[in-house]
Amino acid sequence: MSVVFDALSHPIRREVLELLKRGGMTAGQLADHFPVSKPTMSGHFAKLKAAGLIRGENRAGHIVYTLNLSTLEEAVMGFMNRMGISRGADAGGRPETENSP
Repeated sequence: MSVVFDALSHPIRREVLELLKRGGMTAGQLADHFPVSKPTMSGHFAKLKAAGLIRGENRAGHIVYTLNLSTLEEAVMGFMNRMGISRGADAGGRPETENSP
């Protein structure tokens, strides 16, 4: 779980995930959205892959990245469980009721 949260700690990596919500993109397409070097982007992709948040597939010499939401969901649910917050709880950790705001 800490590997996932470490990967999510950088704004560029979070934005990469947002871009991938639309569908798979090549490394170059993703890199074009950011004012950093391609080697720097490569490091960000590696961190996201190591955390299991994205998958990379070689297609005709281009790496196409796709989102792996199941890893993110597992990390968030694991974190919520450690905090004692259930799925049906409000922001204060209390169970939601019909009268909850």
